[in-house]
Amino acid sequence: MEITNEMRLMFLSKSENESFSRVAAAAFISPLDPTVSELVEIKTAVSEAVSNAIIHGYDGTIGVVTLEMRILEKHTVEITVSDSGKGIYDIEKAKEPLYTTKPDEERAGMGFTVMETFMDSMTVESEPGKGTRILMKKRLQTDPT
Repeated sequence: MEITNEMRLMFLSKSENESFSRVAAAAFISPLDPTVSELVEIKTAVSEAVSNAIIHGYDGTIGVVTLEMRILEKHTVEITVSDSGKGIYDIEKAKEPLYTTKPDEERAGMGFTVMETFMDSMTVESEPGKGTRILMKKRLQTDPT
């Protein structure tokens, strides 16, 4: 598919930047006139991916999280969230609902489940010691008129 617009945003792995990433994602897709539901789903998926990078990828240290978004033809949004943090040793285990590596911090372990539920597709690439890359896609409804 042809890219009709794209952006890249890099920010420090600080918790306050999670909300910043949500706002940036919403602003970027606003020309597509998403429904309220689509907007909430995309913002939530971005928030979960960025939170995972901050909390699990960097685990209390400061690094850089990258949010990339592309608008493809046919109202498809492609979102990539990546970090150069700790990486995931067992991606399939990490994707299991309710699984968390931080139970003492009251983490629900639903981040990947939420991302998969709200997006049309999601893939996770990770290498221990090198970081994680989450790629998500969602096709927005087209104007019915």
